[in-house]
Amino acid sequence: MPTLFAKIIRGELPSEIVYQDELVTAFRDISPAAPTHILIVPNKVIRTVNDLRDEDEKVAGRMVIVAKKLAEREGIAEDGYRLIINCNRHGGQDVYHLHMHLIGGRQLGPIAQ
Repeated sequence: MPTLFAKIIRGELPSEIVYQDELVTAFRDISPAAPTHILIVPNKVIRTVNDLRDEDEKVAGRMVIVAKKLAEREGIAEDGYRLIINCNRHGGQDVYHLHMHLIGGRQLGPIAQ
């Protein structure tokens, strides 16, 4: 079964895509936790951080570089932002397609409770 994110990447589900290249796609979160909340996902399905392989180094790096560029484009780079990758159930992962949250646009609270 394709993941929800795979369907967004292929254009089968509507989403506000803000960046896409051959390795990653970035789109606005439908339930934003802050004024800027963008998800950055690899175009190929990698279930969790634990499933990354050495050959995925380029896509993992691209996710961070795209986050930096989007933070600049969104005007949140100077004040600051947070990058979050959840892994598995205890880490808070809901969709089992690796994704990074780019969150900013206001003062953010504590990381963990």
